[in-house]
Amino acid sequence: MKNGCCKGCKRDSSGDCRNYEKETEYHARPEQIRNRVERNRARRESGLKVGDPREVDHVVPLNKGGDHGEKNRRITSRSFNRKRAASAR
Repeated sequence: MKNGCCKGCKRDSSGDCRNYEKETEYHARPEQIRNRVERNRARRESGLKVGDPREVDHVVPLNKGGDHGEKNRRITSRSFNRKRAASAR
């Protein structure tokens, strides 16, 4: 059995052909990456674990001059956070 069945791919443990380079490729603008890093940091600092459905809500939204400080964060449900964000727009 060939290790690579087509250009740039390899077979995984089940024998399927996979191109790992293409699968792990991530296209994002630098500001999107920075925002994701800050969101993840806020989640960790607030004590939320991976898979927790709750979200970190910023009392004063970031686009209105709020920061990621502890006093500007609270843990809310996803639905509440999304409704609040939609009403602020």
